Amino acid sequence: MIALSVIILASCTDNGKPQTETVENPFLTEYQTPFKVVPFDKIKTEHYMPAFEAGMKEQLAEIDVIVNNTEEPTFQNTILPYDKSGETLSRVSSVFFNIIECNTTDELQEMAEQVMPMLSKHGDAIAMNPKLFERIDYVYQHRHETGLDDQQIRVVEKYHEDFVRHGAALNADQQAELSQINEQLSTLSLQFGNNLLKENSNFKLVIENPEDLAGLPQGSIDAAAQQAKEDGMEGKWVFTLSKPSLIPFLQYANNRELRKQMYLAYYNRGDNNNEYDNKEIIKETLRLKQQKAKLLGYDCPANYILAVNMAQDAATVDQFLADIFTPAQELAKKELKEMQAIADKEGAGFKLEGWDWWYYAEKLRVAKYEFDETQIQPFLTVDNVRNGMFEAANKLYGVTFTQNNTLPVYYPGVETYEVKEANGDFLGILYLDYYPRTSKSGGAWCTSFREAGHDINGNKIYPLVSLVMNFTPPTDNVPALLTWDETETMWHEFGHSLHAFFSDGLYSRTCGAVPHDFVELPSQIMENWVAEPEVIRMYAKHYQTGEVMPDSLIQKIENSALFNQGFMTTELIAASILDMKFHELTSVEGLDVDAFEKQQMEAIHLMPEILPRYRSTNFSHIFSGGYSAGYYAYTWAEVLDKDAFNYFKTSGDLFNPEIAKAFRTHCLQDGGNDEGMVQYRKFRGQDPDNEPYLKARGLK
Repeated sequence: MIALSVIILASCTDNGKPQTETVENPFLTEYQTPFKVVPFDKIKTEHYMPAFEAGMKEQLAEIDVIVNNTEEPTFQNTILPYDKSGETLSRVSSVFFNIIECNTTDELQEMAEQVMPMLSKHGDAIAMNPKLFERIDYVYQHRHETGLDDQQIRVVEKYHEDFVRHGAALNADQQAELSQINEQLSTLSLQFGNNLLKENSNFKLVIENPEDLAGLPQGSIDAAAQQAKEDGMEGKWVFTLSKPSLIPFLQYANNRELRKQMYLAYYNRGDNNNEYDNKEIIKETLRLKQQKAKLLGYDCPANYILAVNMAQDAATVDQFLADIFTPAQELAKKELKEMQAIADKEGAGFKLEGWDWWYYAEKLRVAKYEFDETQIQPFLTVDNVRNGMFEAANKLYGVTFTQNNTLPVYYPGVETYEVKEANGDFLGILYLDYYPRTSKSGGAWCTSFREAGHDINGNKIYPLVSLVMNFTPPTDNVPALLTWDETETMWHEFGHSLHAFFSDGLYSRTCGAVPHDFVELPSQIMENWVAEPEVIRMYAKHYQTGEVMPDSLIQKIENSALFNQGFMTTELIAASILDMKFHELTSVEGLDVDAFEKQQMEAIHLMPEILPRYRSTNFSHIFSGGYSAGYYAYTWAEVLDKDAFNYFKTSGDLFNPEIAKAFRTHCLQDGGNDEGMVQYRKFRGQDPDNEPYLKARGLK
C-alpha cells in the first residue's frame, strides 16, 4: 500500500485572497466507510488521474519485487503476489469505468481518452515482461512436482495461458507491434461508445399535434410530456431512442410515418455520415484485430477469441447459429403472414416493413390471446418486480436483501441493499440504478465497483455489485410501471449479481472467472422463474389496489409465451452471425461496412422485414464491449439455462433446495474452478439437452 496522497486545491476567502485546502484522495487508501463501500460523496474528478498514476506505479513496483527475487520461482513468491498485485489501480479503475458508463461528463470522457492508452501500455509492460514470464513459465513447467493443490495448478495454467495470449512468447519487435495495436484498439473502443452515446442523446422526436399521439398508451404519452418539460418544451411531447420511449412508440403509435422515423433513427445510429459515424472506426478496429490475431498465430480474430471459450473455434459457432437460424426464420415468416392478414383486413393497403413489425405484432397478440401488454403493467411497478426477485433468491438460496439508505451513491435515487446469507453472514452491497438519463449509456448491465475474492492474507473481500438499467421512469402521478421485457431484464441482470455475490475462491484469476459463453447462464436462468404463475403471484400486485394479478391475466402471459419468438430469435441470431462474419475476416482491404452487412444478411436470406438486433455501426457489444466474436454466447448459454431450469421444473419444486445448492456450488460459487462444461456437468450430472431450448423458442 502506498502512502496516502493529498491534492492541494486553491480556493478564495471572502477578501479574495487565495487559501489552500488539503483534500485526501479517496482512492489512495482503504475506504473508511461502512462495509468499505465507495465514498462517492468524497470523490471528485481531479482524484482520478493521480490515482491512476499512483496505481500503475504501485503495481510496477510490486512486479519488480517479484522479478528481482533471486529465489527459485514458486507459487508463493511469484504467482500469488502477481495475483494480488494492483490493488489501488483496481480500486480506481472499477469506479472510473463504471461512472463513465452510467453518469458520464465531457470532462470524464476526455480523461478516458488519456487513460485508456496509459492503461494499455501499463498492461502490456506487465504482460510482456520477459523476466516475469520466465518465472511464471518456470512455475508452470514444474506445477505437478511442487505439491500444489488443484486450484493452485489451475491458477498457474490460466496465468500461463494469459501471458502467451498477450504476447509474452513473442520477440521484442512483435511485442512492440502488439503493444501499439492494443493501445489503438483501446482508444477506438472508447470512441465507438462515445459516438453512440452522442447519437442516442442527439435524436428527439418532438410532437406538437395531439393527433400524432393516437394509439399510444397514456403512460407513454405522460412520459413524453414530462421529457418535453425537462427539455424546456412544455406543452409538447418528446420521444427519444431510449427503449422505454422507443418500444412503446413502435408498438402502439398509429402514425406510420412517425414510427418509420423512430425506427430508422434507432437502427441508423453511427451510420449517418456525420461526426459521430462509426464506419471508419469499425474498419480500423477490424484491421488491428486481424493484425493482432496473426501475430499470435491465428488466422482470424474469431479463432483467437474463441480458443478459450466453450465453443473453441469459429466453425463450431457458425454451425450452432446456422442450425437455429433456419427454423427461427421459418417461424418469423409465419408470424409475418399472420400480421399481414391483419393489416389487409384493416385495409392498410401496404406490405409490412420493419417499422410495422412491433405495431402489428401487438395487434396480433391482442387478436390471438386477447392480451394487451398494458393490461399487466399496473401490476409491475419497479418495487414489485424488485421485491419479487429478492423473494425468489431467498427461496432458492436463503439470501436476504435489506435496504440501507445511509450509504453514499453516485447519483440521486440509486438504491443500496445489504446482502446476507440465511445465517446473517454478510455477502456484499447491491446498487440498483433504474432510469435513463443523458449521462448514461443505453441498455442494461451488471457490473462491480469491487469484486469478490480474498486478499493476500486470505481475508474475505466482499463485492460491491451494481445493476444499471434504462427502465420506464415514473411520472408525476404514476410510479414506474415496467413492461414485461423490462421485468425480464431486471431479473436477468439480477442473475449476474447473484453470480458476483456467490463467487468464491482464494485467487483473483479464478474467482468467478468463467468462459465468455458460460457467463450468461447465471443471468438467463433467472428469466425462467419470472414468468412462472407461482412466482408471478409473489410479486405482481396492482399499484393502486394491491390486488394480486388475477389468474386470467397470468394465464394470458402463459398462453403467449411463444408470441413473437420467431422475430426475436431471428434478429438475435442474425446479429450473432454478423458478429462472427466480421471477426472471421482476414483482411479489411476494400471493406465497405454497410455493403458487407448487407451481403452477409443476403447470404443467410434474412427476410427484409427484420434487421439484425444491432446493425454494425451501433453494435456496441462487439466494437465497444467484451462480446467480439461472442454475441452468440447469449444463445449458447440459453441452451444451458433452459436445460438447468427444466431440471428444477421436472423435480416438482421450482425452488428445489438440493438442485439450488448444486447450481450455486458448481455454476456460481466455483464456476472458475474448471472448464465451463465440466462445471455444468458437475451440477447437472450430464450434458445439456437442447430440447428445452427449442421448445421455449417455439422451434420444436
